Amino acid sequence: MAMETSRRGFLAAGAGLTLGLMLPLGRGRAQMTVAGPFAPNAFIRIGTDDVVTVLVKHLEMGQGPYTGLATLVAEELDADWSQMRAEGAPANDQLYANLAFGAQGTGGSTAIANSYMQMRKAGAAVRTMLVAAAAQEWGVPASEISVKAGIVAHAASGKSSGFGALTQAAAAQPVPEDPPVKDPKDFVLIGKDRPKLDTPGKTDGSAQFAMDIYRDAMLTVVVAHPMKFGAKVASFDDKAALAVPGVEMVRQISSGVAVYGQNTYAALKGRDALSVTWDESAAETRSSAELFEAFVQAAAAGGVPVEEQGDVATLSGAAKVIEAEYRFPYLAHAPMEPLDAVIELKSGKAELWYGCQFPAFDRPTVAGTLGLPVEDVRINVLLAGGSFGRRAQGSAHLAAEAAEIAKAAGRDGAFKLVWTREDDIRGGYYRPMTLHRFRAGLDDSGKIIAWENTVVNQSIMAGTPMEAMLKGGPDNTSFEGSTGLPYQFGARRIVWARMESPVSVLWWRSVGHTHTAYAVETFLDEVLEAAGKDPVAGRLELLPAEATRERGVIEKVAEISGWTGPTRDGKGYGIAYAKSFDTYVAQVAEVEDQGGAPRVTRVWCAVDCGVAVNPNVIRAQMEGGIGYGLGTALHNHITLAPGGEVEQSNFHDYPMLRISEMPAVEVAIIESAADPTGVGEPGLPPLAPAVANAWRAISGESRHVLPFGGAMS
Repeated sequence: MAMETSRRGFLAAGAGLTLGLMLPLGRGRAQMTVAGPFAPNAFIRIGTDDVVTVLVKHLEMGQGPYTGLATLVAEELDADWSQMRAEGAPANDQLYANLAFGAQGTGGSTAIANSYMQMRKAGAAVRTMLVAAAAQEWGVPASEISVKAGIVAHAASGKSSGFGALTQAAAAQPVPEDPPVKDPKDFVLIGKDRPKLDTPGKTDGSAQFAMDIYRDAMLTVVVAHPMKFGAKVASFDDKAALAVPGVEMVRQISSGVAVYGQNTYAALKGRDALSVTWDESAAETRSSAELFEAFVQAAAAGGVPVEEQGDVATLSGAAKVIEAEYRFPYLAHAPMEPLDAVIELKSGKAELWYGCQFPAFDRPTVAGTLGLPVEDVRINVLLAGGSFGRRAQGSAHLAAEAAEIAKAAGRDGAFKLVWTREDDIRGGYYRPMTLHRFRAGLDDSGKIIAWENTVVNQSIMAGTPMEAMLKGGPDNTSFEGSTGLPYQFGARRIVWARMESPVSVLWWRSVGHTHTAYAVETFLDEVLEAAGKDPVAGRLELLPAEATRERGVIEKVAEISGWTGPTRDGKGYGIAYAKSFDTYVAQVAEVEDQGGAPRVTRVWCAVDCGVAVNPNVIRAQMEGGIGYGLGTALHNHITLAPGGEVEQSNFHDYPMLRISEMPAVEVAIIESAADPTGVGEPGLPPLAPAVANAWRAISGESRHVLPFGGAMS
């Protein structure tokens, strides 16, 4: 598949020779074209200075794909780590599709999982070409040539070379379609700690985010959005806004009213002066309490069965029945970098710069909004200052808003769209508000004979391009983690009731698992306690007797935490397990009672994610997930006041975890030969239930409503 012209132009920016192609990897025969630096496939460029740059098809938002994917290439290329660089690949579905999605995008902890063999094959192909080039130039058999730490060498003749000096000759070599890759026993870089490639730039300020982009005569744009979800602009008066020094224009767009300023201050002051009348006829006007009353009624009415095994009617004959209801609030993502993007219209084409998580959705959205062919829209994918799901927009609403402000300006030019922290916290696209209702039955021996769970919430995928994937069925992301449990319960029945609201919802770090793991693992702990069983031993009894990955992480975390039971020396200890995104994680939390509230002092974590490409990144993601999950469990909720307006606005009332609250964390990575799976999200789900189980152990209090720090209104 030949590379498109825009891609060839992008590669032509460096020195040397480019061979541009999409490495086949089962996706068709490749064809080569010649242009800029040595780039034998869509993922790798090698300059005459020996620098190897990996074009990473996944958004780097702190979770490590720049480092992970570069490691895979370097391993098979036998490059030295010091010569490796990484940068974001531009939007191009043909070249950079996520093999898990079939389109370019980052999410579901799929970066390493879908790229593992693809990037290794890419590196192996380049190594083969470099060796062939050296063999030809030196007149020696390719079989006698070695590559180690970035040096191509022939021992018998004493000849050696860096990669850069061989690029021209290598460019003339045929590109292997299915090059062999290393046996894992020969790995040099995979499985070893490596520092993240993006850390130096983020440390010295050279890393570029959307806020760092400035184009000639660029205007900064902020949008006045409605305070109630579902409201629309009825009318607006821009006289006062236009009187603010530096405000250039005011335009209505579909999401609100845009104010264009010569700088951010002018745009914000202009928005403050703007007068907008909103049509709230279709707006959400219920409070959080009123919404939950509707959820309770929906749970009582039942919903769509999404998993059934056996007959839960056996509950009627159970020796003991345990019931519980859990309530989870809306949650904002609150990344350190709120939404922003730069768009430039010039000569009938559009170019954008931002942390774009789903180029597959954003590029055609921009093209459609502006009435341009898709090939005339270029998206430069920059670093993102966190996302946690916020930039993974099936609706492509940020891209649409950027395109609309450019279109509404009525002329060519550059425009920087900026969302403030308040815009972000109040702007919706939250983790769905959710209710879980449970019943479990025990027989006389304490064995669980029936398990019933009803989940009530909104669908994330409905109303977006992702809805087609559901094929008319239920939205699995709404209840994932409540189904497919490894525990042998006897009869089980899981039901989902879908709710509707104008409040926009979105994937949030670990998606459905964030609430299902909490509900399942805390309720299971209460059931095991009612049966007189230890939390660790009770879970292991519910698993198959043979060695399984579930059993492996539970046993490992019990070992490293020195588990002796749920209390010890005045402290509580809680365990929780969750499998999410094909990664197995178990955690034990150590909790103290600090004035009637939990203080988490230590967390032990065991993770089985297959081959550990970079243990340093894996540990960092487990630690990050633990910190993010703990802050949410202790502090966070988005609540709607009577009338429907969001009550929170910034970090003063939607606080992040403070460093003084962060527990000591120990991570054990299970050695595995299985294909690698994701680590960006799976560290989060077990944390909150482990804390809740530890808290119940020392306080006797079951937490069925989050956050710990305050009840929802």
